Amino acid sequence: MQNIKIDLNARGGKIKYQNAVNNGPVAPGGGVRKTPSNFDLFKEAEISFARTHDASFFTGYGGEFTVDVHRIFRDFNADENDPASYIFAPTDKYIGNMIAAGVKPFYRLGASIEHGYKFGTLPPKDNLKWARICEHIIRHYNEGWADGFHYDIEYWEIWNEPDTGYKQHNSPTWGGTMDEFFEFFETALYYLKEKFPHLKIGGPALCSVTDSRDIMEDMFSYLTRDGKRAPLDFFSWHMYGLDVTEFDRKIKLVRDFLDSYGYTECESILNEWNYVLGWTGDEWTYSLKKCQELKGASFVAGAMCVSQALGLDMLMYYDARPGTGMNGIFERGTYNPLKSYFDYVIFRDLLKLGTYVPTPYMDDKIYTCCATDGKNYGMMLTYFDPEDGAEDRTLSLEFKKPAGACKVEYYLIDDTHDHELVREEYFTADTFKVYMKVSNYAVYDIKITKM
Repeated sequence: MQNIKIDLNARGGKIKYQNAVNNGPVAPGGGVRKTPSNFDLFKEAEISFARTHDASFFTGYGGEFTVDVHRIFRDFNADENDPASYIFAPTDKYIGNMIAAGVKPFYRLGASIEHGYKFGTLPPKDNLKWARICEHIIRHYNEGWADGFHYDIEYWEIWNEPDTGYKQHNSPTWGGTMDEFFEFFETALYYLKEKFPHLKIGGPALCSVTDSRDIMEDMFSYLTRDGKRAPLDFFSWHMYGLDVTEFDRKIKLVRDFLDSYGYTECESILNEWNYVLGWTGDEWTYSLKKCQELKGASFVAGAMCVSQALGLDMLMYYDARPGTGMNGIFERGTYNPLKSYFDYVIFRDLLKLGTYVPTPYMDDKIYTCCATDGKNYGMMLTYFDPEDGAEDRTLSLEFKKPAGACKVEYYLIDDTHDHELVREEYFTADTFKVYMKVSNYAVYDIKITKM
């Protein structure tokens, strides 16, 4: 029997935004045919942030005219100071739907991935002009420029995955050299931070923080050369994998790396991740299937637990965009909730409780995350063994709590339950144990309420 001790009197700072995603809700209606909508589900789960990357691939968001800098500003030779040079309407609608659903936009400045013909991922002809175009996009959404809005969008990310495919010299995300990227990134970073010192400007959403370790070192050496330090508010990065333990290793790696270059206040944001066994053949097919099933939900829950325990500043799932096989939150076609959706419901309640209670967050394939408001408690728990068919586990959870009686409720996500109440108990002792038989990939929401 595995014994896990949880001291509910302990405190570990604020719960952070581990419930963010890539891409936002689809509003009801629209088009000749009435399209399905996940707007109410987004709103119900109170998903915190939605990154705008790859939004242009979905017609329901506005399609080819949406989000990307080169799609909004179609002719690079045009006057960047003239509102007529910009096409804002599709992105206005997309961002407006996020705001209406209570989701904060996390705006990626740059281009969606281009596996075929390259256009938007080529280096700009003029780095400073590109930055000025971005300045006007920001002013449109935050300062009302060009009949715009006052959304106060806080996060603005420069580019996406400049390191993808760099070793093969066939990158679908950056058509230049790494040295050209460093110059471009620094130019945009300094310019936008000078114009908007109150906003968070960062990037560059590196594809890999292990395979591209040399790129990380080269980039940060460039940003800190000659005794200066470029004003990077957040460092964004990506990882895909099959084992939750990788989150533990890589989150620590990135934090230590940033601190070593003096970026101790720079936020670490993992803004693309999902379950991936492999990228080709049967492994890719298996990955797409499992990310939409209970195994994917357990992987999500485990990632949330580890990320919160290690203080990751934001965790953004890829992808909530309809139509993509990597969307394990909403069912393709109907947009009905899949198993992973209910992880976001659990984390919504942890965020509302507000204060993190440190737990043995990664204990032999059992992952936990606990929060409190000082009176009530909530805990996410999952058993994730990447090997299908792993045997059930018997757990003993030993809780130490403040004096007084309490009610303990157990909500379950498994193959036959969608976050449903399956058990209820009452305790009066200051320390008590509960016993659970947990199957692989099951996710529990354990609510402890003071009587």
